Amino acid sequence: MSDKSDSTSRITVEEVRKLALPIGTTILSGQETLDRVVTWTALIYPQEIGPKPLNRGELVILAPLERNLAIPNRDALVVRQAVEAGAAAVVLAEHPSTLALEEAKAGNLPLLLLPLGASVREVERTVITLLLDRQAQIERRGQQVYRQLTQISSQNRGMAELVSAMADLTNKSVIVHDKRLRIVQQVGQPVISSDDWEYVKAFTGQINNLPDKLRNRHQLINLDQMVLEQDLQRSGLKRLVSPIINQAIGRGYLSIITTGDFDEVDYLIAQYGAEACALEMAKAKAISETEKRLRGTFLDRLLIGDISQQEAIRQGERFNHNMALPHMALVLAWQGTETPSLRRLETLINGVVSSQREDALVWQRDDHVVIFYAADAENPIDSSLALAEAIRQEARRQQPQHRVAIGIGQKAMHVNQWRESYQDAQQAVDLARRLETDEPLYIGDLGVYQFILRLEDRETLLAFANHMLGPLLDYDERNRADLIKTLEAFFACHGNLSRTAEMLIVHRNTLLYRMNRISEIADMDLNRPETRLGVHLALVIRQLLLKS
Repeated sequence: MSDKSDSTSRITVEEVRKLALPIGTTILSGQETLDRVVTWTALIYPQEIGPKPLNRGELVILAPLERNLAIPNRDALVVRQAVEAGAAAVVLAEHPSTLALEEAKAGNLPLLLLPLGASVREVERTVITLLLDRQAQIERRGQQVYRQLTQISSQNRGMAELVSAMADLTNKSVIVHDKRLRIVQQVGQPVISSDDWEYVKAFTGQINNLPDKLRNRHQLINLDQMVLEQDLQRSGLKRLVSPIINQAIGRGYLSIITTGDFDEVDYLIAQYGAEACALEMAKAKAISETEKRLRGTFLDRLLIGDISQQEAIRQGERFNHNMALPHMALVLAWQGTETPSLRRLETLINGVVSSQREDALVWQRDDHVVIFYAADAENPIDSSLALAEAIRQEARRQQPQHRVAIGIGQKAMHVNQWRESYQDAQQAVDLARRLETDEPLYIGDLGVYQFILRLEDRETLLAFANHMLGPLLDYDERNRADLIKTLEAFFACHGNLSRTAEMLIVHRNTLLYRMNRISEIADMDLNRPETRLGVHLALVIRQLLLKS
C-alpha cells in the first residue's frame, strides 16, 4: 500500500501507538521519529525460514517465539531489515535483545514493546482498521481509554498511577491541580526542559491564567465544551485543560502539556482523565471526611478529660501526629453575624497549614475552629503568632469583606494541659470579637484586658473613661472629627508616629497637628507615662465595655 497524498488521512507511528496499539505499549527507541507515516502492517513470526520482504512505511510486528524455540538475535535481524527497507517502526511482543536495541538506535527506528500477553494478530487487525477507518477506531479507542482510566481508580491504585497512565497514553506531560490550583500529582516528560517545567507549574498555578470559562467552579457543569486548548505564552508550550467535576462543582483541573500539537486522543484522554480524577478525588474526600470525624470525636473527648495521656498518644499515632510534643491551642471564628460558613474557615486553615507543612490538628467545634499546633520548641509563641498571621492574611485574601478573630492559648507541655490551653484560646478569641480585631491575640499578652473584664463596677470604669476622653468625644461628635480614632491608632502602633500615620493613611504633619489638638482639647500631656497609661486604659475600657 503506497503513501496517500491527502495529508489529513496519513497515519503516523505516534497515532498508531495512541489509537491502535494496546494501552501500556512502551517506546524503547526512536522517540524523535514517531512522525513517520505508516502505510500498512507486516506480521512476522520469528521462526519463519528466510527473511520476509518488507516495504517502505510498513509497521513491522514481530510475534513472540514459540515455547522451547531459541533463535539468537532473530529480533536484531528483523530490526536491521526494517531499517534497510525504510519501514516506519518495529513492534515487539517480547523484550528485545541488546543487539536489536542497538540496531534500532543506530537506524533511528521507532522500536515499541507491547504489554505482556498482547495478541499480535489482534494488534495487526486493529492497526489495519485504523488505516482503513480512522474515525471508527478513534471511537473504539475512546471507550478503551475510559475503561482503563476508571479501572485504575476502581482498583484503588491511586492518583499517581492514574496520572502516569495519562502521561504514557499521550506521551506528554500531565498535571492535576486541586480547586485552589495546588499540584496534586504531576508527570513531566523530558522533552520539556526543567526551566520550562518550572514555568509551566507557576503558570498553571495562577487562577488568572485559567481560561475565563473555567474560573467559576459552580458554573462548570453547564459548559458545552469540557476540554479547552490554551497557549502558555512561552517556548511554544500549550496545554489542554479540563475541569474535574464532582457533585456538580469543580474540584480541580487536569492539564496535558506539550510543545507540539494535540490530537483527538489527547482530547479524549483530557476528557476521560478528568472524569477518572473526579472519581479519585471523591474517594479521597470520603476517606478524609471519615478520618476527620474520627479525629474530631477523639479530640472532643480529650478536651472534656475523657482520655488518658497514654491513650491520647496511641490515638495520635493513628493520625500520624505526635501528641507527646508541646502544643499551642488556637481558636478561630468569623467576626460578625452574616459570615461565610465555618466549613470554609476550616478549609482555609487547612490550606495554610498544608502549604506551610505545619504539624497541626484542625477541627470544627461548636461555633469555631480549633488548631492544636506543635509549635517550634524554642519559640512557641512567635511561631504560633506567625501561623495565626498567615491564616489572617489568607482570610483577608479569600474573604476581603469579612474578618476572622484569632485567640492563642498558653503552651501545653503535656496532653493533659491541652484543655487549659484551649480555654485560654477561647478567652482570647472572645476578646478579639469584642475588640472587633483580626489581630491574633495571645492570652499571655492580655493581662490588662482580663483584669478590666473581671471588674464588677462597670459604671465606675465608664466614668473613668469619660473623664479621660470626654472632651475628645464631644469634639469628635460636634466636628465629625477622628481624634479618638487617632489615639487608638497611636497606641496600636506603640506610640510610633510614622507607623501611626501609615495606619491612618495621613501625612505625618497632619498626624502631628491632630496630636497637638488632642493635647489642647483634653488638656493632657501624652509625654507623661501616667497620662499615657490612663488614656490607654480609658480607650480599652470603651472598647471592652461599650461593645460587650
